[in-house]
Amino acid sequence: MADNKGEGLMLYTYLLTYLLTYILTYLLIYLLTYLLTYLHTYLLTYLLTYILTYLHTYLLTYIHTYLLTYLHTYLLTYLLTPWSRVLLEKLTAYQLVKKFPAFYGT
Repeated sequence: MADNKGEGLMLYTYLLTYLLTYILTYLLIYLLTYLLTYLHTYLLTYLLTYILTYLHTYLLTYIHTYLLTYLHTYLLTYLLTPWSRVLLEKLTAYQLVKKFPAFYGT
């Protein structure tokens, strides 16, 4: 009987060792190959495509909108204002003198 217990324990130990070794090896190989390959492929394809598409559409749209609105507004408001003021003064100066001669000293 003692031999049967020893053989059973050896078989149990062998099976447990084999199963643990096989399962751990298989899981590690699976995790390292499949998941890393999948994640690598996913990161390189989907995320890069998404990021490039997002950057291309959002940033170009934003830059285009910025250029069309703010810069043109700046150009029209701040750069052309002195010229507009001079032009308006030349066009309306004579009329203002006629309306308010005492204010303009005539």
